[in-house]
Amino acid sequence: MSTESLEASTQRKSLFKKIDWIFVYTLLALTIISLINLYSATHRGSEGELNELFFKQVIYFVIGWILFAIFTFVNPSLLENLSIILYLLNLLLIIFVTFFGKVALGAQRWIHLGFFNFQPSETMKIATLFLLAKILARIPYQTQGLGIKALILPLTIIFLPALFIIKQPDLGTALILTAINGTVILFYGVRKSIVVSLLGFGLVAAPLTWEFVLHDYQKQRVYTFLSPDSDPRGSGYNSIQSKIAVGSGQVFGKGYQAGTQSKLEFLPERHTDFIFSVLSEEHGFIGSFGVILLFGILLVISLRIASTAIDRFQALVAVGIIAYLFWHILVNIGMVIGLLPIVGVPLLLFSYGGSSLLTTMISLGILSGIAYRRYLF
Repeated sequence: MSTESLEASTQRKSLFKKIDWIFVYTLLALTIISLINLYSATHRGSEGELNELFFKQVIYFVIGWILFAIFTFVNPSLLENLSIILYLLNLLLIIFVTFFGKVALGAQRWIHLGFFNFQPSETMKIATLFLLAKILARIPYQTQGLGIKALILPLTIIFLPALFIIKQPDLGTALILTAINGTVILFYGVRKSIVVSLLGFGLVAAPLTWEFVLHDYQKQRVYTFLSPDSDPRGSGYNSIQSKIAVGSGQVFGKGYQAGTQSKLEFLPERHTDFIFSVLSEEHGFIGSFGVILLFGILLVISLRIASTAIDRFQALVAVGIIAYLFWHILVNIGMVIGLLPIVGVPLLLFSYGGSSLLTTMISLGILSGIAYRRYLF
């Protein structure tokens, strides 16, 4: 082997050593568990027939891992340069789908592409994050935090897509988008007086929002959360069946593909919103805790990556992706165990859905790329 070939080989090995492999292995473990769980959730019939949703999710994961690898080696500065274009493109798609999108389950959230239903509100979450991070990274650091004038533009780019998403209607996604990017703003720093004022405004606006903004079905979800037993066969059915599934798993679970709530189809949307209920019923507290622990490890590694980012933009993007993971996990698990109202937020990596899964894998790829580049300088 020539000296040049040896040096090239050594350089390639050195580059791969810079990847955060613990992060990759944790994500791989979650991927495997997710597919095993989804297989059970979509398994139907005594002849062992599989729902096509499982095969589609396998394809989404293959594409997702390819995207993860690509974005690991993409320079985050490219995303910073393209952030305005990505934001405007996603905003136009959000506006389009609000008025002309595919209607399903009473909501208008998707663009039908033949082989794939694309939900632009999912990619809007990270497109908003890129632009927000770019804006905040260019604001001179202020020890007292951001003032009112400095907050006008960041809040505008958050609430503009959120309002269109609410109109679809998809309140859960709008709240998640706001929570993700709001977390980034709070991380950057906001004057205490403004935080107190916003909290006060929220308390005053809450009754008006309840009366004039929320739809009847959204109000019913709050009533159901407060008293699910008041309508056990109607609005409270989903919450009750989910809690039965989770509780019946006890410590070790009923066994793989032995969950009666899911197999007898008492559990609604068991492959999407309530996929964690399937896991809890079949694998009990041990299995549920194991998955939560893996998510916790992923978040801890992500925090370490954010703390070692090479510039402010990458640090803010990393914090936003951590918030993206945290809020989805918290809301979905809180929802299925009855601690939060049911708002239709997926459990990342576990719930079936191409748009959510691919957005998640791209986000994690960007985070892996931020970790990768900290060793290049």
